[in-house]
Amino acid sequence: MCSDTAHRLALVYSRAMNFPLIDIGANLGHESFDHDLPEVIQRAVAAGIVHHLVTGTTLAASQKALNLCRQFANLSATAGIHPHEAAHADADTLKGIRALLNNPLVRAVGETGLDFNRDYSPRPDQERVFTEHLLMAVEIGKPVFLHQRDAHSRFYPILKDYRDQLCGGVVHCFTDEKTALYDYLDMDMYIGITGWICDERRGQHLLELVKDIPHDRLLLETDAPYLLPRSLRPKPKTRRNEPAWLTEVLSTVARYTERSPADIAEETTANARRLFGI
Repeated sequence: MCSDTAHRLALVYSRAMNFPLIDIGANLGHESFDHDLPEVIQRAVAAGIVHHLVTGTTLAASQKALNLCRQFANLSATAGIHPHEAAHADADTLKGIRALLNNPLVRAVGETGLDFNRDYSPRPDQERVFTEHLLMAVEIGKPVFLHQRDAHSRFYPILKDYRDQLCGGVVHCFTDEKTALYDYLDMDMYIGITGWICDERRGQHLLELVKDIPHDRLLLETDAPYLLPRSLRPKPKTRRNEPAWLTEVLSTVARYTERSPADIAEETTANARRLFGI
């Protein structure tokens, strides 16, 4: 291990201070982890991560997430179709997702929702697949793992139509404004905060909004390998994020809410266990 990497990991472990954390959104099936996933998980454990929710974004990715749960301890999975992939989600694909959701290691339905920022799939397809996931969540009785970007005006009414029948859910990687936050909190949804809050270019508004998230509705996540916290010092040589850096998200949330990292770690871990039945 090079001296720079060793120094950065030493900082991570010192930040962790044995606070148990759950990363509720990590794309550990991503190809960037294929060559060193055991080491990635080992570093996460050393940093205090006691459980990972491995995100499923396609049928193949959801199956891979479940397979990883069978290979490694303290992993659970989600199963779903990301809105970017909605155009490819035919009846057989959705049938495959439904089958995975029956496995007890799969704790949530998703990643699902709407993304009108990039429109990689036509919006009618996104709305169709989002609705299908909500129906599956209602039928199977598992929480939803939700994605929303630049689509609140459509996402909110669709979700609201099903909210009373859902057992719960999290708006993953929340990056929106105060109106959207309060709409989700009014529906008793959980809010996932990622390294976006550590981004001085586009996450500044979250530094204030995070104070408005009730203690029993806050969840922490990395969205690894994406959203490497930009506040890490020294800066890593690679842009790949990994679960060990969840401590940086915790540190930032604690600093701007003026609360104890230990309290936030305890509360968010309890919240994740409650929502996902971990």
